[in-house]
Amino acid sequence: MPAEWRDSLSRTRHEFRIWRDTRPFWAGLITLSAGLPIIYFPYAHLSWGGVTLALSSTAGAASLVIGVLLVVLGPLLWFQQNARLFAGIAAILMSLIALPLANFGGLLLGTLPGLIGGSLACAWTAPDDTCAPPADGGPHAR
Repeated sequence: MPAEWRDSLSRTRHEFRIWRDTRPFWAGLITLSAGLPIIYFPYAHLSWGGVTLALSSTAGAASLVIGVLLVVLGPLLWFQQNARLFAGIAAILMSLIALPLANFGGLLLGTLPGLIGGSLACAWTAPDDTCAPPADGGPHAR
């Protein structure tokens, strides 16, 4: 790998780390991933040996709406940090509503991450730069 590629990759990773640290990144990622099993299971036909399991029922429309909302709330947490409390509460409510309406919340594979992601979004606070020590080593440096 050429040196300029390594430098570019290192710079890109550093910039992504800074971007990630200034927003509720993990809350958004977990919330986004919570919507995928909720969307998937009502439309999937799972086979185990010769037995086919189909979870299709009237939960299909509710699963689609709840799953898409959770998938949209994830990037909303990344790009609109001011809406994190709304998105976190909405993710928690959608995850709880998915239990009775969407095949036990995607067999709990959607409800549990949705609850965790929504809770992380509600608990996240923006980093405070006032606690950082001065760069010049002044009287308030630690």
